[in-house]
Amino acid sequence: MKTSSKLAHFVPLARWLHWLMAIGLLAMLFIGAGMAASVSERHEWLIHLHKPLGIALLILVILRIAVRLSTPQPPLPADLPAVQSLAAKASHLLLYGLMLVLPLVGWAMLSAAGDPIMLTESLRLPPILPPHAETFALLRKAHGYLAYLLFLTILVHVAAALYHGLIRRDGVLQSMARSGSKD
Repeated sequence: MKTSSKLAHFVPLARWLHWLMAIGLLAMLFIGAGMAASVSERHEWLIHLHKPLGIALLILVILRIAVRLSTPQPPLPADLPAVQSLAAKASHLLLYGLMLVLPLVGWAMLSAAGDPIMLTESLRLPPILPPHAETFALLRKAHGYLAYLLFLTILVHVAAALYHGLIRRDGVLQSMARSGSKD
């Protein structure tokens, strides 16, 4: 079943950003889990991956929000129950909020720790908070809990996409998965 609108797919840039961020977020979640589970030399290497990837994802989510606000979106299926429509909208707001807040909390956490965020050997981000041990401890916990919430939200998002693609077959998954002739 197709949606009633002529617009059946997200614009190509929105789809490209979606899939690029999906890869980056999954990599970031696994890198974060590896950092939490390791105190070896690998830990330092993972940190050096985690910081610039977090900033890259922050830049991408800002771009993604701009694209989302400036381009038309395919509508949800007209026959989608109201509670599912509300859940879809709320979960997208939560996803965007977490994708925006999580790297900012990480940046603030590292600033509070007095730890520089080096994007390259010579490019350093400015701190956004002064060093403060208690603030660092609070933000570190918040960063971890928000990462778990993001992971859970991504799992729900993937489950909903599969539900639409495999059970309802209503075009929702296809609107982000592949381009159509009317792009």
